[in-house]
Amino acid sequence: MVNKNYKWIALSCTTLGTLFSVLNGSMLMITLPDIMKSLNTSMSLITWIIMGYMLALTVLVPSIGRIADMYGRKKLYVSGFAIFTVGSLLCGLSTSGVELLIFRLVQAVGGSLMIANSTAIVTDAFAKNELGMALGINSMVVSVASVIGPILGGFLAGFGWRMIFYINVPIGIIGTLWAWFQLKELHVAPRGQHFDYAGTMLFTMGMLLFLIALSFGGFMGWSSPYIILLFVFSIILLGVFIYVENRTDQPMLDLRLFKTRILAFAFTSTMLNGIARGAVTFLLIFYLQGVKAMDPLKAGIFLAPFALSMMVTAPISGWLSDRFGARMLSSLGLLISAIGLMGLSTISVNSSLIGLVMWMLIMGFGSGMFASPNTSEIMRSVPEDKRGIASGTRTMMNNAGQVVSIALSMGIISSGISAQAMQALFVGTQVGSQGLAVGSFIRGLREAFFIAMIFSLLAAFMSYLRGPAPKWDEEETQMVAEEADANLDSVNKIVNTKNI
Repeated sequence: MVNKNYKWIALSCTTLGTLFSVLNGSMLMITLPDIMKSLNTSMSLITWIIMGYMLALTVLVPSIGRIADMYGRKKLYVSGFAIFTVGSLLCGLSTSGVELLIFRLVQAVGGSLMIANSTAIVTDAFAKNELGMALGINSMVVSVASVIGPILGGFLAGFGWRMIFYINVPIGIIGTLWAWFQLKELHVAPRGQHFDYAGTMLFTMGMLLFLIALSFGGFMGWSSPYIILLFVFSIILLGVFIYVENRTDQPMLDLRLFKTRILAFAFTSTMLNGIARGAVTFLLIFYLQGVKAMDPLKAGIFLAPFALSMMVTAPISGWLSDRFGARMLSSLGLLISAIGLMGLSTISVNSSLIGLVMWMLIMGFGSGMFASPNTSEIMRSVPEDKRGIASGTRTMMNNAGQVVSIALSMGIISSGISAQAMQALFVGTQVGSQGLAVGSFIRGLREAFFIAMIFSLLAAFMSYLRGPAPKWDEEETQMVAEEADANLDSVNKIVNTKNI
């Protein structure tokens, strides 16, 4: 039989993948000024090295989630681990900013394969009344990676920024092999499935144009004819996508996910939370290394409180959501995050570092209260054959929010400071609080944090509006459940045969 402890093995595989990808992202953030100086690249390209990765995840993850529901999760997850490892090696070998951007997109393909499948693999392995706890542990590991990442990144920066990518290679090899040998394919899709090519192409192009328009709008101006055209074309493509999906038997994105109240508001609050907190770390790195003239290691240490409080809160809130539901916990968490953002909106050149730490702790506490309950409720509310696309849709909404967050924040700050001054502030050629540009930068920072607070309040309101769990087609769900049981029996027989 399948080991009764398999659920913990599955959690260890997916948690290692989560640790792998989040650790790399948080290490990269803290070393951006060093990368900019080393590769002699522009501020806009550095921004796209961050945003390009999230953009690719946003576009790819829903399609990969659908493929996983059709063909299984294990092979896709293991392939993602391997591709991310290769991408990390290539990033470390980059000789220009453009090369680094391209190889980050390779990483994004691997990251998409892991992210689209990890939550579904955990959901397959755990009983519904244990899912919040399991996803809470997963969120705790995300927080651990977020705590360790900036500090480790700051330390490795002393040996050269390339080390933040090279360190991924041995971890990636171990994780790939561990997942390949330990994961089991418990999911079997209903027979006669086909892939929705038309819907996938329409969605990919529509989302890509829409996110590019959002990304460049802050820099080029929202009234630019190019930005307006991008928005128009994207809306047309997404409108055609909705039309096609409503008339397709097996759509790439099951729009019933958005027609049920609990899922619609859970997804919406996920996106709004992404807008609220997506740029926070990015902006604080600007502040700590530019205005406060900290080195990467010290800046990394001061960024740790946010993730530290989230690390403590996430598993507890996940456990509580298994018993009391997600609605109140998620909504309260977003309100607490808004208080932290309100505090950050008062930031100044002479702000106390103790005060900043306090506001980051509050924001991290709220984020931990929101993330685990919200994710577990989404995954509990869909049948087994829709877990891949549900997980992919949640990730899409979160990443879309983060892309908007960084684009919006950079647009706000760049409107009051020249690109040259901002770049000088970021790389440290203008050290400390000297120069006229710092005042404009601080004003932009305050405005960005205040707008983030508004989005966190909106997210809390949307989270509270969620309703009861949806009722899916009983015949469809029963068929999937029977096939899953049959598949589990097959796995048990194979394991028993090998043991004999």
